[in-house]
Amino acid sequence: MKVELMQFSAVLLMATLTLKLILQPRRVTCSPIVNRSRWLLAGGTTLLGIQFLLQLLLGLRAQGVYAAVMLNIAFFIPCTVLFCLAIINLQRQGILSRWEKFIGIPVWLLALALIFFGIKTGDPSNMGGSSLLRWTEIGASTIFAALIFYYFIHQIRYMKIIRRAVANFYDSDLRDLLSWMQWSIYLLAMMAILAPLMIFTQGALLAIFAIMILLSIFYLIDCFCLYIVSNAPEKVVEAQQNEEDVRSEEVSDLQQKSEDRISESSLHRVELAVAAWIDKRGHLQTGLNLPNAAEEIGVPRYLLSAWLKQRGLHYSDWLTALRIDEAKQVMRAHPDWSNESIAQHCGFSDRTYFQRKFKDLTGLTPNDYLTQ
Repeated sequence: MKVELMQFSAVLLMATLTLKLILQPRRVTCSPIVNRSRWLLAGGTTLLGIQFLLQLLLGLRAQGVYAAVMLNIAFFIPCTVLFCLAIINLQRQGILSRWEKFIGIPVWLLALALIFFGIKTGDPSNMGGSSLLRWTEIGASTIFAALIFYYFIHQIRYMKIIRRAVANFYDSDLRDLLSWMQWSIYLLAMMAILAPLMIFTQGALLAIFAIMILLSIFYLIDCFCLYIVSNAPEKVVEAQQNEEDVRSEEVSDLQQKSEDRISESSLHRVELAVAAWIDKRGHLQTGLNLPNAAEEIGVPRYLLSAWLKQRGLHYSDWLTALRIDEAKQVMRAHPDWSNESIAQHCGFSDRTYFQRKFKDLTGLTPNDYLTQ
């Protein structure tokens, strides 16, 4: 009875998540990239819902754990692939390689072939599962885990690219906007790693594993919906476009100068211009992205980006460090100023962000710094 109740709850949850994905605001559905990821996720939750519904109606767990595993693998592989593709589609702005798009199909077919081989050559009267059937299902689960590991490696690499693009465009640290995506990637990988070990279990361990899967999927879908209704996707796209523009400007300028790399004299010119800009307190403006800063400094943005890269700095980290230095001077000169006033003076978006970054860089809160 407990198993049936868990399966029924899973069916309701998948139906609810699918409806949540379908019934998104019109302004969200106008974006083709977001829309594609939305339907990929909806396809995954639909498949999972069908899987749990069939488990409930056919009572496969009562027939034996291996009979249930056959259905699990048949549905769980394609639905997890759809989840992975939805994330990569967001990361790559709709540009997926052929391998990423289609590698799941042969892996799924191979897993099904292994299962059918085990059924065909096993003992048909033993629906609980023969030894051969057990090993073929373990093999299918291991193949599934390898597939998700392939996607995991690509997703982590794309995450690093996105985080770098965001850090090199905005004046504040917006990388937390993508933390849900990072956690979703880890959760999908965790599910794949545990599947070969726990998919054959029963009782309390089965319930724990099922709850972990359902909570992971709920987290993925809920965070995705919150992400797409915010302005975060537009911010990420703008940052990624800046990275492409910086590369294009660098290639174009070097070709015009018949040079193969940026000269030291050019970087030295940037350093002098940056120093003059800092002396004028240009870095204390709020909402100053890299193209705007480069324009005010009077250098091409690709040169400013190259100058920062030479020093191993991201734009947001560099600007934040400058503002924290300014905040220290202001706090010493005006100990009566509130954190709100200091944050506004130094170009921080709000008091909370200023306090968090101040502690990150100094190890102290602003009040603790003043008392010292």
